[in-house]
Amino acid sequence: MTQTAEIEKETSRGTLNQLEQLKRFTKVVADTGDFATLKTYTPSDATTNPSLIFKAAQMPEYKYVVDHALAEARKANLNKEAMTKNVMDLLLVLFGVEILKLIPGRVTTETDARLSFDTPGLVEKTRRFISLYAQNSIPRERILIKIASTWEGIRAAEILQREGINCNMTLLFSLPQAIACAEAKAKLISPFVGRILDWYKKSTGKDFTPAEDPGVQSVRAIYAYYKKFGHQTEVMGASFRNVGEILELAGCDLLTISPNLMAELQKSTAPLTRKLSPDTAAAGNIERIELDEKKFRWLLNEDAMATEKTAEGIRLFHADALKLEKLLLQNL
Repeated sequence: MTQTAEIEKETSRGTLNQLEQLKRFTKVVADTGDFATLKTYTPSDATTNPSLIFKAAQMPEYKYVVDHALAEARKANLNKEAMTKNVMDLLLVLFGVEILKLIPGRVTTETDARLSFDTPGLVEKTRRFISLYAQNSIPRERILIKIASTWEGIRAAEILQREGINCNMTLLFSLPQAIACAEAKAKLISPFVGRILDWYKKSTGKDFTPAEDPGVQSVRAIYAYYKKFGHQTEVMGASFRNVGEILELAGCDLLTISPNLMAELQKSTAPLTRKLSPDTAAAGNIERIELDEKKFRWLLNEDAMATEKTAEGIRLFHADALKLEKLLLQNL
């Protein structure tokens, strides 16, 4: 009996909810900094970002993580600016350490958005994170470093991957960005589904069915291109607005899902059909795109949505990081 047939059989008996069905052919990743969520939904991996950590850092139950980071930062004889950077790094890593106690796979830790156009700065910051994880006895195989999919960020990932440091390329809204990441041998990409939908809804004034969703179609195109040309970079759909988007991408390598959408999936026992598979994707009629820096920048510039959403995403991540810094400064 095939895997799909087994799922259908168990589903017909009402024994598998949609989250369990999805886990049969897609690695489910929790998009949260909340430890309780990880215990509830048992994902393989977890992703974090400054906004999620900012939210978690304000919860009384995670005060011990913040206090630990502050105590470690105070030990170093640094000026206020350097100490702020130090405690930020420590907090992001210590949340990662705690998360790894609850999941079998990997945690993603995000670099400073201010470094999005600074290749050497990204490399230095990533090495700093890896060093802090090593001090907490966490091997680099369990860590993904999140970097924006700018040309400079992709070049940093290329350097880091050669050092055995795995990168999760975020703020990715276009096929050219995805191709450049794959050619740099990034471990994983996180194409943003919901933010693409947001742009098109605002731009056109239209609503879209899940199958017509521009964000869903973007991830489908990236997935197909990767499988067609044998790229090993993993595709992790991200930034979902509704369960329909998730169902349309069932079969993608990974999907990172917020707690509220995982709860919806868990409540339903309706049959879930696999929509993406490597064999089907590889059989598609797709032309290879040759990229260099000039071509990358031109194609990105020609895509108004990708250009605007990448820039906006960097600004938003920076704003969230500043909120977290302010919270920490109040306690230094």
